[in-house]
Amino acid sequence: MPPRHRDRSPPPHPTVVRVYTVCDESRYLIVRNVPALGCGDDLFKLFASYGDVEECKAMDAEDCEQFTDVYWIKFRLVSNARFAKRKLDESIFLGNPLQVSYAPHFETVSDTKDKLEGRKKEVLARLNPGRTKGPKAHNGRTSSQASLLASQIDHVSQHLNSNQSWDSGESQNIHQIGDPPITRVSSDQDYFSIPVNESDC
Repeated sequence: MPPRHRDRSPPPHPTVVRVYTVCDESRYLIVRNVPALGCGDDLFKLFASYGDVEECKAMDAEDCEQFTDVYWIKFRLVSNARFAKRKLDESIFLGNPLQVSYAPHFETVSDTKDKLEGRKKEVLARLNPGRTKGPKAHNGRTSSQASLLASQIDHVSQHLNSNQSWDSGESQNIHQIGDPPITRVSSDQDYFSIPVNESDC
């Protein structure tokens, strides 16, 4: 019986990994490839199941494929937007795969400051040396990473304080959240990358 040979051909859809920094992330999302069926309310309910959505509107002036629409969604928290993007990007909605991307260019200075301060608190809480169960050398490296990240975020926040906020435009066709029968999806633990200087390693 001839030996079996493994199929060494590449997979049909190779996996692409992209890393987002805190500056790339945003509570504002752009959703493309939405079927042009007047399904804004259904899209709103879908995204609201991952967190509080403050606004959801169609972007009529945005270029898009034929028979599709582009929607602009504003979450209350960056963590909710992050969770929704991870779960809904490339998911099928009314027969079309959604294309979900961050839109940090819609942020005001206040939005950016809140985002940086929130991530600073998350990182410091997770990298608290008192909670790390490892050797002292590892704890020292973790503490150094946390201090480095905190100093970087403080520097960006101080730079933002010296700039004036820009106007992101008036929102039209806004869907306000009342009390719809929405089932919330509980978020799993988020992971993030921390810049490490080579001198720390």
